[in-house]
Amino acid sequence: MKINSASKAIILSSLLLILTSFQTADTLKGTWEYAGDIFNDKKEPAPTAYILQRKYTEAHFEAYVIEKGYVPEMYETGDYTLNADSCIEIQTFSTQDSKLLNIPVHYHYKISNDTLILKGILPNGERVEEYWKKVK
Repeated sequence: MKINSASKAIILSSLLLILTSFQTADTLKGTWEYAGDIFNDKKEPAPTAYILQRKYTEAHFEAYVIEKGYVPEMYETGDYTLNADSCIEIQTFSTQDSKLLNIPVHYHYKISNDTLILKGILPNGERVEEYWKKVK
């Protein structure tokens, strides 16, 4: 089968689109808003009464709960490192009791368009896949 130049161009364009829609990054720098998750195979939507937001720098993050009419409240901080498609997060502060405090949690991550996807198994064996939309 002979492929003409128009077909080659379409194939190459499609391949480029596929390869660039899923990517990794050097940092997660920016502001990301929680968009829901899949927790132990059960899909959970983002809450509607408030917004969960994470602000990432080159190596750290701060997480806020934002309710209309209230000052945003920081509920969590942590450190993270990226290596290829791996993200290791270490929670360093939490306003709630947490079994993850100072425990490294390994995620596979990818960025698809404006969505950060963190997928992993928590230390207690529960499976999670979180979705975060970039807002800044």
